[in-house]
Amino acid sequence: MRFELFVAARYLRAKRRQAVVGVVTSISIAGVAAGVAALIIALAITNGMRRDLQDKLLGASSQVDLMRVAADGIRDWRPLVERLRHVPHVTAAAPGLYGQVLVSRGPHAGFALIKGVVPAEELTVSNLLDSVTAGSARELNPEAQPEPAKPGATGADTLPLPVDQGYPPLVMGKDLAEQIGAQAGDTVLITSPQGELTPLGLAPKYQRFRVVGIFHSGFYQYDSAMAYMRLSDAQRLFSEPDLLSVISFKVDDMERAPQIGTAIEQAAGKGFMSTNWIEQNRPLFRALKEEQVVTFIVIALIVIVAALNILIALTMMVMEKTRDIAVLMSFGVEPGQVRRIFLLQGLLISLIGTALGVALGYLASWAGGHYHFIHLSAEVYSIDTLPFAPRPLDGLIVSVVSIGISLLVTLYPSAAAARILPADALRYE
Repeated sequence: MRFELFVAARYLRAKRRQAVVGVVTSISIAGVAAGVAALIIALAITNGMRRDLQDKLLGASSQVDLMRVAADGIRDWRPLVERLRHVPHVTAAAPGLYGQVLVSRGPHAGFALIKGVVPAEELTVSNLLDSVTAGSARELNPEAQPEPAKPGATGADTLPLPVDQGYPPLVMGKDLAEQIGAQAGDTVLITSPQGELTPLGLAPKYQRFRVVGIFHSGFYQYDSAMAYMRLSDAQRLFSEPDLLSVISFKVDDMERAPQIGTAIEQAAGKGFMSTNWIEQNRPLFRALKEEQVVTFIVIALIVIVAALNILIALTMMVMEKTRDIAVLMSFGVEPGQVRRIFLLQGLLISLIGTALGVALGYLASWAGGHYHFIHLSAEVYSIDTLPFAPRPLDGLIVSVVSIGISLLVTLYPSAAAARILPADALRYE
């Protein structure tokens, strides 16, 4: 062991003539540990928020969407979809028809965004139908046989039915189902504003559907406002035979979605426009990035306060060890060596505190991510549990910042120790 490191470690372990020096040193270590742990936990939360939001957004929606510039929808879509499936970097494509409706069951009602899909193709671009927690989305498949209407049904139960005389299937989000009091197997009434022209004017169109599944993605915007039905049922409900509003795509590199979307636009021809998950969610991810930076700066103040405690502890230690320093220098120890002794002592305090903080931070982050014991309001945060995603790079950055700040504050006490004159220090001893 080098001489300077040996003396620094010895000073750190030795009993104090002034107990307050030891107390301040312990507070310094605890402060550094608390600051480092808080930084790692905060960064793990912001990383977890970004990761969960991104995963749920990409899982619940497509990566690229193609639409008509005009609001007349996409006609003759089958050959177009087949052709666009062969665009480079496109791995899957699925047709869809969106529409706003009112979903009601008894006295309860709620607005929903209906998406008519071909289930087998929709599952290639989105996994929202895989998150069904009650019932099953299997009955959305065209070959599935719906339940027949209940015998003796009257009133609203006698609204128009499809040709198979059964209620068409519907899959809706968990929060939407709770809002209207629906469960798997219940029948709901859907009212479309795109009604039919009657002698009395435009009348809304009504249709009964059977809830065959309830999905729970954990993403409030989807769970509270989305519902799926078969594409043919949606076209019948919206009186839009053989029409699409969007073609959804999955690509092999989601980070290049804007460039691939442009290629899809060019392949589709004039009159089409594309959007992608990056454009749709840019404000959200920008806000999360800014929040991460602000959080790092604010919580780093804890480390700065702890570093000031190191400054106080080392200054008091220099005052306590003035005679010892003078004796060492009278034996030939150079001022540079004295300076390194106290630099190394500050480094040891910082290393111990940083190591403890990193261990506590990653342990707390692992526990939070594994047990999900912190719940959130999905209406406010879009997710229902607080996510943790600690990254090794964050631990490295926090450690470097913590040790760097601690070394900076040791410059003054170590320089003061190196300026001690042995004759003046020992004159009155």
